[in-house]
Amino acid sequence: MKPQKSLAALIAVALLAAGCARSGSSTEESPTGTAKAVSYDFGDLKRICNAGDAKSSPAQGVTADTIEVGTLTDMGFTKKSEFVDTAKVFTSWCNEAGGINGRKLVSNTRDAKLFEVRQRVLESCREDFALVGGGSAFDGTGVKERLSCLLPDFAGQTVQFEANGSDLQVYPLGVGPSYSRYDGFWRWLVKEAYPSSASALGFISGDSPGPKIITEQGKESLTAAGGKVAYSDLYPPSGVSDWTPYAQSIKNKGVKALVFNGDFASLAKLMQALTNINYKLDWIDANASAYNAAFIKIAGKTLDFQNVMADLSGMHPLESASSNPATKQFIDLFHKYAPGKEPTQPALRAFSTWLLFAKAAASCGDGLTRKCVYEAAQKEKRWTAGGLIAPIDPSVKDAPPKCWNAVKATSKGWKTTDFKADNGVYRCNSAPYKYTGTYPKPVTLPDVGKSMSDFK
Repeated sequence: MKPQKSLAALIAVALLAAGCARSGSSTEESPTGTAKAVSYDFGDLKRICNAGDAKSSPAQGVTADTIEVGTLTDMGFTKKSEFVDTAKVFTSWCNEAGGINGRKLVSNTRDAKLFEVRQRVLESCREDFALVGGGSAFDGTGVKERLSCLLPDFAGQTVQFEANGSDLQVYPLGVGPSYSRYDGFWRWLVKEAYPSSASALGFISGDSPGPKIITEQGKESLTAAGGKVAYSDLYPPSGVSDWTPYAQSIKNKGVKALVFNGDFASLAKLMQALTNINYKLDWIDANASAYNAAFIKIAGKTLDFQNVMADLSGMHPLESASSNPATKQFIDLFHKYAPGKEPTQPALRAFSTWLLFAKAAASCGDGLTRKCVYEAAQKEKRWTAGGLIAPIDPSVKDAPPKCWNAVKATSKGWKTTDFKADNGVYRCNSAPYKYTGTYPKPVTLPDVGKSMSDFK
């Protein structure tokens, strides 16, 4: 295999550590482009961007006229521009409304190209007010530099354990690193939807540190839910030419359900191998990285045989945008300000972060400092990004999950499934599970010789 392909497979596996989808869901219900005027309210958030009379320059990256922030991306390597696209959409929309108290938002693209996170963070340390709405596969490699320069991170995505939940970070996902993000989903699968599957669970993970730790956490969570692990295996990040041996092992072990922590292209090949030997699992957890149109296309008719699902962790499904005004508005904004670019799940997550940053920054008025915007964001008790996501509480640093929702993959696209929602399109009555095992910890200010008293 050529080195470039090997690295591409590695990044596909590494990105799973965040459990976030990397691509969008293009379906028949998604709204088409529109030329109508777009409201400067977003969902139930009222005019977070406004004209104003800011006069001072109270912090690095902040003048009377502009607020400069950095947006991390790996687009120079992955060719995925969703975080940069989202920055363009949000800043264009916000600036058209007057900016933040009259200051225009400027997003500086910090392209890590996979392996240059530290360099891009150091650049941001010298020039930006904060990092907003971005992410990189190896984000953990730049956390110490970020904290050393006291740079807040309003993350669009976190990946590595050193980054997820690190200090001076605001990440409106709603699940702290100490808790199982998917426990509610898994308990529904093994206790309600497919109880017989609990007796023989299987795991396949990409052979990379992040996914391997995610797998160990999954085993702990599902075992606590009453499941028994009958099979566990790794596959090389460079890919597998023939998935038949894996499929045969799954069959020989009598595996009834599978959690797949790997890239969705590899999952599609494994599903084809399982289907070829006529072995059907009760369910397959594809992880949210498969929540996109590309997976549907390459998996094809195997999705009519295998039962494939994913947990969206409280994000309103993109394919149901017509029933949710905020999701529809998000898609409309993409069509208006980034025509031809796909509004994806990672883009939606990043947009939620931009909204939270803008609301917090606006509340600081003329005296916009890093400390003010960070503390203002943490005062939010019930954040829904205007209706894009289930309610979360950013004020809690290591929060247990509250709500989740599931979708099912079919050959015609992703569809909602009956997971016994109890709060609109979400299920919010699941008891959280806190890990008891020993796993890597996020980086803190004391790790770099700093404290909150240094933060201004």
